[in-house]
Amino acid sequence: MDIKTFRDAMSHLAAAVNIITTDGSAGRCGFTATAVASVTDTPPTLLVCMNRASFLHSAFLENGRLCVNTLAGDQSGLSGVFANAHLDAEARFACGEWHSEPDGSPRLAGALAHFDCRIAQTVEIGTHSVFFCAVESLHCEPGAALVYFDRAYHSVPAPVAA
Repeated sequence: MDIKTFRDAMSHLAAAVNIITTDGSAGRCGFTATAVASVTDTPPTLLVCMNRASFLHSAFLENGRLCVNTLAGDQSGLSGVFANAHLDAEARFACGEWHSEPDGSPRLAGALAHFDCRIAQTVEIGTHSVFFCAVESLHCEPGAALVYFDRAYHSVPAPVAA
């Protein structure tokens, strides 16, 4: 199977859009990801996939912590900022309102959810690292969700209360 065929098929898999952040001895940085999933609820664990060729990869490994910020429907502009490999951390974090806890990674104000995690295990497969992340705290807000589908952003409205 060729890469283009695989990528074209994957474009039909709708996915939540997240900004993954870290802070610590290796510095503050972040990137946009749709390759995020729940692994188990006992103990609460997520997986986050990151390309090992990314200039940010070593910072995530060294810091050993990350926050999954699940974007709201009106935050697509921030997704583009954190996907831009030409912007440094200062330029990325100048967009949006960010908060940090003493032992945590940057949290985005207005995000639908924040999952503060410790990277418990890393598995390398192909071009990527899969971070298995132990969720240590979380926070959720109601609202429309941002998803990526067919190579475009879409806002999915929040459910209407019955």
